[in-house]
Amino acid sequence: MDITAILTAKPVLIGLHLGFAIIGIDAFLWLLGETVSNSGTIRRRATAAIIGLVGYALTWIIGGYYYVKFYGPLVKPIIKAGNAPWAHAIAMEAKEHIFLFAIPLAVTIYFISKIDANELKNLGLRKGLIHLTAIAAALGLSLGLMGFVISAAARWGAI
Repeated sequence: MDITAILTAKPVLIGLHLGFAIIGIDAFLWLLGETVSNSGTIRRRATAAIIGLVGYALTWIIGGYYYVKFYGPLVKPIIKAGNAPWAHAIAMEAKEHIFLFAIPLAVTIYFISKIDANELKNLGLRKGLIHLTAIAAALGLSLGLMGFVISAAARWGAI
């Protein structure tokens, strides 16, 4: 593989991966505010939920492509041979498995967010939506922290 292609593709993919993750996290925080305040309409809640879902789905697709194309063959060996091999063994392995829950969680949140506020309360789902949405945002933030640890280990291992 051409080194120029690697050097130009990696930052773009990582930037898109991170950018869509931030959009997803922000959307779930927006939905959390709409639900906690109980002032959001179905349309606003559903819009926030679908933006969160799409953000997480795009970050998953882009991250998966980056993992297969660059991380596995190029970055992982640097980390494993470096001063912090645990960054892959713990942070990346955890990230790979935890993220599998993000998309089904986001889909669930989307469908619940489309229920009228009064029905949410009557069905006892309002608190559940609040909890699930907070979990989705916290999950995204924790995955971001793991990504930071992995990136730092790759930079540290390459020195």
